[in-house]
Amino acid sequence: MKTGLIDIGSNSVRLAMMADGKTLYKKLETTRLAEGLSKSGKLSQKGIDRSAAAVSAFYSQAKEEGAEKVYAFATAAVRTAENGSDFVLKVKQVCNLEVDVISGELEAEIGVLGALGANDGGVIDIGGASTEVIVRCGGAPVFSKSLDIGAVRLKDIAAYDRDKLDEAINEKLNGLGKFTAGKHKMYAIGGTATTIAAIKHGFYDPEVTHGTVLTVEEVERYAGELLTLTVDEVRALGGMQYDRADVIGGGCLLLARLMQKLRIKSLTVSEADNLEGYYNLKEGAK
Repeated sequence: MKTGLIDIGSNSVRLAMMADGKTLYKKLETTRLAEGLSKSGKLSQKGIDRSAAAVSAFYSQAKEEGAEKVYAFATAAVRTAENGSDFVLKVKQVCNLEVDVISGELEAEIGVLGALGANDGGVIDIGGASTEVIVRCGGAPVFSKSLDIGAVRLKDIAAYDRDKLDEAINEKLNGLGKFTAGKHKMYAIGGTATTIAAIKHGFYDPEVTHGTVLTVEEVERYAGELLTLTVDEVRALGGMQYDRADVIGGGCLLLARLMQKLRIKSLTVSEADNLEGYYNLKEGAK
């Protein structure tokens, strides 16, 4: 049985087509739903319209390809915006699809479920408007935090100013307390991590980026390099997604600071993420 999963993120809308528990393919459209959210507290009408149109197109594609069920879930941009319900209503109007607005805690849980299955370990998921960190040991979470900071929020707050970026990041990372994750096997999911892995290889291929190991020294170095380049220069890098070029520097710096704060020497990039996790949540026990 085919199932469609639509992840409505703060930076992009993604579609995963699944069949009998296996991922057939994923597609992405950058829609910047969270653009301007950190300053206004609201989703812009343009962001709502772009993102709803992408959801509608992916819904139609999934149904045309034989999906018996299509699930859609939204994360930080929709759950934190004053007018998040306007977006949910817009999607209902354009394609009659119900959007599940999930909590930060559930976002972390489906991230670790998608990346690790039933195995122990930890996951860092840097999104556009939030970042989730979860560590599981003995089959149960021992640490879980959702921070309202992400790559798009950082661009809105500080653009490419290294000092302002560090100030904004460090303020939010105080919410992690004194927990350290260095003794756990740690993974990174989401566009920031997969893009850094693609830059490391010089091209993007999910079969290559999946399993890429990134050291804290590498991530710190990439952040420093990316923040000294113009957006056009970043776009020219091998493996760089065109629409992510203006937010990858801040996202990379955030990942470096997270690794330093949590005392993580290295982590592994996973292409399996919250899309697979949400599928397992809804269909795995059936």
